Amino acid sequence: MKTTEGSTLTVGELVAQEPNRARVFEQFGIDYCCGGKIPLAEACAAGDISLDAVQDALEKSDSHKTSEYDKDWCKESMTSLVDHIVATHHAYLREEFPRLTAMTEKVARVHGERHAELPQVRDVFAAMRAELELHMQKEELILFPMIAELDAGAADVGKHCGGIENPIRMMENEHDGAGDALGTLRELTDGFAPPADACNTYRVMLESLAGLEADLHQHIHKENNILFPKALACSDPGMLPQNPGVPG
Repeated sequence: MKTTEGSTLTVGELVAQEPNRARVFEQFGIDYCCGGKIPLAEACAAGDISLDAVQDALEKSDSHKTSEYDKDWCKESMTSLVDHIVATHHAYLREEFPRLTAMTEKVARVHGERHAELPQVRDVFAAMRAELELHMQKEELILFPMIAELDAGAADVGKHCGGIENPIRMMENEHDGAGDALGTLRELTDGFAPPADACNTYRVMLESLAGLEADLHQHIHKENNILFPKALACSDPGMLPQNPGVPG
């Protein structure tokens, strides 16, 4: 990984090439989903992180591939990836949202007087949930069917709405909003660390928010850095990404 290419490729491209690298970026606090479009060197500089240390960790990760991160979605069809996103990530959110809503409301009610940030956690989470539920509906009812048509070889997909570029741009903007909300939740909770007086529900809430963050990072990465570039390249070959790890 200690090459010019390794530092000039975007963070998202590096994870698209080798999905297991996501673990490294999570370890160093480098955003590979919403912020995945900047080169690795730039991402390290922005976070005051040693580029050499990250590249060493990436090299080690590349030699030890494990777990669900290993699936190379670049080699799968767009339809397969869409089906995976809906069945895995959308299903996860729909299951977690009611559970986390109940916990954030309860913890804010019980502990809010001693921890003034908890009502903010509740409100930021509620707003994020509302936005993501609408977001998933738009993907499943509008964008994903358009991508399936492209995958089946249909022409002129999305011409009624100015091309597939417009809904993709809208989804990416909404991903940025979710990323901002996750950042706020992480800041409010001091990195999802429980205080000394946290009860079991408080601790489970924080652990669940951390799990939600990790899943959303993977979810958004698969869309922003793999699915959407492939769809854009399919609708307009001139937009084919230069990164060989994200084939059209």
